[in-house]
Amino acid sequence: MPDAAALLDWYDRHRRDLPWRARPGEATDPYRVWLSEIMLQQTTVVTVAPYFARFVARWPDVRALAAANLDEVLHEWQGLGYYARARNLHACARVVVERHAGGFPEDPAALRQLPGIGDYTAAAIAAIAFDHRSAAVDGNVERVASRLFAVGEPLPQAKAKLRTLATALVPERRAGDFAQAMMDLGAVLCTPQRPRCVLCPWRDNCAAAAAGIQESLPARAEKPERPLRYGVVFWLRRDDGAVMLRRRPETGLLGGMIELPSTPWRETPWDGPAAIAAAPAATQWTALPGIVQHGFTHFRLELALMAGRTMAPPEGIWAQPDEFKNYAFPTLTKKLVNYALSV
Repeated sequence: MPDAAALLDWYDRHRRDLPWRARPGEATDPYRVWLSEIMLQQTTVVTVAPYFARFVARWPDVRALAAANLDEVLHEWQGLGYYARARNLHACARVVVERHAGGFPEDPAALRQLPGIGDYTAAAIAAIAFDHRSAAVDGNVERVASRLFAVGEPLPQAKAKLRTLATALVPERRAGDFAQAMMDLGAVLCTPQRPRCVLCPWRDNCAAAAAGIQESLPARAEKPERPLRYGVVFWLRRDDGAVMLRRRPETGLLGGMIELPSTPWRETPWDGPAAIAAAPAATQWTALPGIVQHGFTHFRLELALMAGRTMAPPEGIWAQPDEFKNYAFPTLTKKLVNYALSV
């Protein structure tokens, strides 16, 4: 069994100085742990760091974030993607203030009851902020465990087994440091390609390294091809040049974000008459050349654009292009706006 003390010794000497980590000897702030873990879901450290700095500068604690307007939070989140995280972040802050007097619960089971917090995030907060003996198993830790024990079963089927193996490694003391050490080990040494096994504090305990199969683990099941969906977006302008926008429903993909009006997205392309029937106003619509492509996690999207002007503006959100910066646009909407302005 790998020795936790050896990993902790390596961590003490090579600890990454990340902006959300407490410095040695300082108390760990649960708010910063929670905020960083939500931001880091499916997003790299390099990308997250400036967003984290801006968030804590603007909302230094959970009470400040809870008091913020959701639009402000979504606007600050622009570019991080997976906007459900931002909505859950705001909802969670409010629940922590309203139900827990502004303090995060220490127990993983209680943490899992909060919006946007699943098994991994609950374990990470409990371990790092409260030194609870929990295994925070992210992609880095799954890779370390799969190689240590030479687990050949592919992901995602192997997730439960890897979580059990990782949990058995957590020491009674310094659980928070151990959780961060496991993450750092996967990020710095036990990397997906060309792992630096010679520097690993657990190299003598690694079954995959002994067999020479470390780069082939963890195995992954083949992903199915993402389906393609189609839609038509409407670039509607008033006589003064303002453009019509709309807010997406609060639930679902890109919930609560501001976008250009469009048809629903479907599996077959739209023809002109069917698209115009779904337009936000009755006017002369002109198809713009080309399409805008975008990729989501589970499907790809192709959008055509149609432009029109109206003298009888329907009710809605209207903004001049130089005011767009004041709105929470997801990356897809930014692509569409830039395209429409360029043609």
